[in-house]
Amino acid sequence: MKPNVEIFEVGPRDGLQNEKRLISAQDKIALVDLLSTAGFQRIEVASFVSPKWVPQMATSAQVLGGIKRASGISYAALTPNLRGLEGAIAAKADEVAIFGSASEGFSKANINASIAESLERFRPVASAAKDAGIPVRGYISCVVNCPYDGPTAPEAVVSVAKELHAMGCYELSLGDTTGQAYPEEITKMLTAVREAVPDAVLAGHYHDTSGRALDNIEASLECGVRVFDGAIGGLGGCPYAPGASGNVASEAVHARLTALGYETGLNADVLEKAADMARALREGDLA
Repeated sequence: MKPNVEIFEVGPRDGLQNEKRLISAQDKIALVDLLSTAGFQRIEVASFVSPKWVPQMATSAQVLGGIKRASGISYAALTPNLRGLEGAIAAKADEVAIFGSASEGFSKANINASIAESLERFRPVASAAKDAGIPVRGYISCVVNCPYDGPTAPEAVVSVAKELHAMGCYELSLGDTTGQAYPEEITKMLTAVREAVPDAVLAGHYHDTSGRALDNIEASLECGVRVFDGAIGGLGGCPYAPGASGNVASEAVHARLTALGYETGLNADVLEKAADMARALREGDLA
């Protein structure tokens, strides 16, 4: 019998944050509330970053305060600095995430800091979250290639992964930010990272720009990864990775995992309803 595989739903944050049309807190709350009935264990719903840079996330506190929190679900928020962490704590986020990069070019474009500088920024955030009893997840972008620097060496991913794990990140989400990776590249990267940190802390975060995200998930399963980020309806993209499409659709990940014999614990009917809602939000057609 194959083990369970978890899909971590990131659509309400990672998916919606780059939508050009401002989406109301009420509509975001409706999406999260529907997703909360699908069987997810974790849903990322907010980002406490400057509204100047990410206007779509300006209503994060309102969203966290307005959702119907379901028992057994951890509602997560992205927190780049101590101010963001304070906002997440005040809004009663169940867990937070910090986000770094394995490539210098993307780190500077995305958060205006070198990799070394970003890690120094994260240390007090991770420490303060630990003191507050809040779990911290770590994101690592551009684990295979970078739109600015080209191919990313596996050793660069290992270096950042070791640092974030040492800070206390309970899980590391490894991102193919441009969505251009091939399964053999994912396998090579994961083989290196698995020698530095435990398998149990690894998650895959694969964008589907080239239509290979599901194949990359299969390659990751062979490497022992059992958590994958998904964005309902395939929402998302990245303003600092030109041409990159959204994260792989949660409903597509569920379908592929189920076909492979894995159990996700998710309700396919609810996923389809949520995907329809997500697409309506993107297109401005939500009634």
